[in-house]
Amino acid sequence: MLGSDPTWLDRTKMRIPILVTGAAGFIGFHATSRLLADGWLVIGVDSLNSYYDPELKKARLTELSDNSNFQFEQQDIADKRGISDLFAKYRFSHVLHLAAQAGVRYSIVNPDAYVDSNLSGFLNVLEGCRQIECRHLVYASSSSVYGANSRLPWRTSDIADHPLSLYGATKRANELMAHAYAHLFGIPATGLRFFTVYGPWGRPDMAIWLFTDAIMHSKSVRLFNNGRMRRDFTYIDDVIEALVRLIVQPAAPAPGWSSDAPDPASSNAPWRIYNIGNSRPIELIDLVGVIEQAVGQSAVRELLPMQPGDVLETCADCTELERAVGFKPKTSIEEGVRSFVEWFRDFNNAR
Repeated sequence: MLGSDPTWLDRTKMRIPILVTGAAGFIGFHATSRLLADGWLVIGVDSLNSYYDPELKKARLTELSDNSNFQFEQQDIADKRGISDLFAKYRFSHVLHLAAQAGVRYSIVNPDAYVDSNLSGFLNVLEGCRQIECRHLVYASSSSVYGANSRLPWRTSDIADHPLSLYGATKRANELMAHAYAHLFGIPATGLRFFTVYGPWGRPDMAIWLFTDAIMHSKSVRLFNNGRMRRDFTYIDDVIEALVRLIVQPAAPAPGWSSDAPDPASSNAPWRIYNIGNSRPIELIDLVGVIEQAVGQSAVRELLPMQPGDVLETCADCTELERAVGFKPKTSIEEGVRSFVEWFRDFNNAR
């Protein structure tokens, strides 16, 4: 298998860079930090767009810039020529594709952004991987692909063809596009269905940031569906541990895979799908209580109806991930929220 020789891998870390798209984003920042700590040469790419405050993205880049093994290229993945030139210049050994237009609700008001970044941008990355004969493409999918599937926990063996948002639809399209390239060109491709990732350096549009900020400033915490939605919150360190283990295990054709009874998460091409979740969902109204304890202040709750595109509950079955890499996310919501609140205080005090 390509890249399975640890001696080759050590040489690769020292000579051939890995590409991380979305390196100034939340997961991209943490993934880059870990890869650098593990000895990789990393080329980070990000457009630094204004979906949320670019100053937060720049602050993340500042944290990374002290490492001589890191180089940043400001680049929009939707720029076909720019991405092609980038792949030709560096000829990456591995690609970790985390850049995307995120957000379920934003996809309702600005669908074009999702077509540009998540579809055209992803195609550009696939073409780049084809151009250099990439040893492994690992890319971000999302729990949003499960959409209308109400049978929990969600398993990668479930059919995921009924997304409830354009965001979820683009992520499902990414999985299918990657399969086509794995089949046609032999590009090992692994898709990761992330479940509500949170932690230090997180995104300002996510619930834990929004709730913490509201409680600290005595503002209302807006709880849709009266707070009776459950989410499988997954701590960032757990996500990164699983991710870096998967990077060095290129997807391979599944032994015994049958087109008569196809497994939706594997293939006779070098293509795999994994869930990365905590497998312990919590109601949002209970999450507020956990944050109240960490902050030491009571919340003002504003109960609101369900929003378009939302699902009532998410919960990941991570059996296949554990089997593949010997690891299952396990950080409790109490521990993870405490870490986030500590970082959030320090970050805001430093500004």
